[in-house]
Amino acid sequence: MSSLTSVNITILGSASAQPSSTRNHSSLALRLDGDVWLFDCGEATQHQIQKSSVKVGKVQKIFITHTHGDHIFGLLPVLAMRLNGAGGMVDGAEDPRAQTASTAPTEDVQPLEIYGPLGTRAYVRHGLAYTHTLLGAPYVVHELRLPTDPQDGDYTEMLPHPMERPGRNIAQTEQGVWPEIYKGALVTVSAAPILHSVPCVGYVVNELPVPGKMDPKKYIPELKRTGTPMSAMSRLQRGESVTLSDGTVLHGPPRKPGRKIVILGDTYDPSPIASLAEDACLLIHEATNAHLPGIDPNTKETDTYEVVEERAKSRGHSTPQMAGAFAKRIRARKLVLNHFSARYPGNDDVNEEARRIMNGIRELAVNSFGSGEVICARDLMSFDVGPRGEDRPSGE
Repeated sequence: MSSLTSVNITILGSASAQPSSTRNHSSLALRLDGDVWLFDCGEATQHQIQKSSVKVGKVQKIFITHTHGDHIFGLLPVLAMRLNGAGGMVDGAEDPRAQTASTAPTEDVQPLEIYGPLGTRAYVRHGLAYTHTLLGAPYVVHELRLPTDPQDGDYTEMLPHPMERPGRNIAQTEQGVWPEIYKGALVTVSAAPILHSVPCVGYVVNELPVPGKMDPKKYIPELKRTGTPMSAMSRLQRGESVTLSDGTVLHGPPRKPGRKIVILGDTYDPSPIASLAEDACLLIHEATNAHLPGIDPNTKETDTYEVVEERAKSRGHSTPQMAGAFAKRIRARKLVLNHFSARYPGNDDVNEEARRIMNGIRELAVNSFGSGEVICARDLMSFDVGPRGEDRPSGE
């Protein structure tokens, strides 16, 4: 396979610090063909997965933006669900999972990969230990270390869980980023710090260059003329060159840039990731607080746009206008707002007042963005991200 056939994002949770009856804590699922990658795992993420079309058995990687509870409290339950977790048996009874956990699995079992800032490995290790959780398959935690962090060690004296495999401690480059923390055959992931009240990370998922558009009329006559098998067309479609029997060299269409998806954690200033995020097909950016006079009945009379923005920044968060401005700065094609305050309802698909409020939030971002589509995330909403020039949203 030379390119991805399907890229989809499902919002599992779109709330900020406090969940509501219509919004769960932060989490989203990125589906790349058959694989699922989770970004953040707020409380009850496993329940949201069960409500969605996301298959937990397909989860291969989990990326944590920061260790605030509303982004990580659901990680251990998801880990236990994905890796066949158990709590053990009473004395005298045998549990096959306990036996599995006491012996190393075969080397061909790929561990579930977790990426996150300093403390992620210790959090998982301590949580599994103190909850007496057995696992039936391995996992590994890779940490993105800041220059001010210890560059070696696990940041805990506790021994690894029997199913934990050694992870990498990834140092920043001189440019202050973590390039290609993962590189696969079709996709890479890079990361950079973004400014919040605690260390926080943004992730950039890059699809590698994809085959360009093919014009068969350019190649078929040459293949027929020289008796070259038509199977050569598949090589040309992949961008390869084919030498014909008379020495003529046919060159496949040049590859074109693949999709780029930028997923940010909480932030009041994501500038450090700007260079990695340029020309994103999709930017997912928080918009915790908004000033909506005449729209939101809970608007304070003493508030102004400036007051609300300063309040959001003081807590490490953004407004819709700030999200729109960053989307414009990086030339994003589409902006998805998420991580909303509990005061903003998530049932705008069925409730008129909620729709009016969320449309007001969207318009604030549109005014700063200037061009491109803006969507307010709603729990269990899905977005198909098509090839560049074809990306469009779809509801689930």
